[in-house]
Amino acid sequence: MSKIAFIYPGQGAQKAGMGKDFYENSPLARDIYDRASECLKLDMRALCFEENDLLNQTEYTQAAMVTTCLAMTAVLNEQGAEADVTAGLSLGEYCAIAEAGAMDLLDAIRLVRVRGQLMQHTVPTGEGAMAAVLGMDADQIDAVIEPIVNVTVANYNCPGQIVITGGTAGIEQASKTLKEAGAKRVVSLNVSGPFHSPMLRSAGEKLGKELLTVQLGELKIPYVTNVTAEYVTDSSKIRELLTRQVYSPVRWEQSIRKMIAQGVDTFVEIGPGRTLTGFLRKIDRNVTVYQVNTWEDSKQIMEELWKKK
Repeated sequence: MSKIAFIYPGQGAQKAGMGKDFYENSPLARDIYDRASECLKLDMRALCFEENDLLNQTEYTQAAMVTTCLAMTAVLNEQGAEADVTAGLSLGEYCAIAEAGAMDLLDAIRLVRVRGQLMQHTVPTGEGAMAAVLGMDADQIDAVIEPIVNVTVANYNCPGQIVITGGTAGIEQASKTLKEAGAKRVVSLNVSGPFHSPMLRSAGEKLGKELLTVQLGELKIPYVTNVTAEYVTDSSKIRELLTRQVYSPVRWEQSIRKMIAQGVDTFVEIGPGRTLTGFLRKIDRNVTVYQVNTWEDSKQIMEELWKKK
């Protein structure tokens, strides 16, 4: 029998207008945006639906993305769509945990607002950087960056695409050395800090204290954590994992391979863009992938997938 995973994108997939058609067509989605606005004292409609400068600022991006992805998911759930397991890339993991049943929707949105503020402001502007390394495997990258101070892997996205993170000077040195060692390209990323770097350990610890204010329920289905790429079935582990996630590598490729090994053959990417679908195509082209980022997508997937089950 087919197993289905809901997967959620991270920062970088955001775009003006995301979720607007869900807001206009679904009272449930509308309620989620409105409740998020009230909870955060932010105009989520203006932030998500209109062209603005805030959407690409980490402290706003994360709440906007999670609100949008959870509104889309709520519409799918309302129509009868269910997953067997969930996972999310970086901040997308909060959507995965909420959909798995362990975290209240508004708690997830409030937490990523705090998370975004901590990630943006812990390291002073200009002192941290990230870069995508293309065309080089993980072992080669590890060997090159190991002696460089304050440079580590941030994301294992898919074969041929790994992101490094750390101090600005170290990333500049690593980029040059990786090109000399055979990387096809090393692309600097337009980010406000060295995300998923040990430089953000203090941000993770502060978030850990915030996580203590949130009540966690039992997981109705498992989710896969970025930190270890393993299934999580015990909600008592969530706080520690989300604390570590801020300053640990995102093991996305390993997470996808774990789900496939556990029998998942269908993935549904929920949220703006097609980033995760692109990664999946490079990890295993034999799986089925759907995207839900428009109202029409939500209707189509119900007809194609769940009405057949």
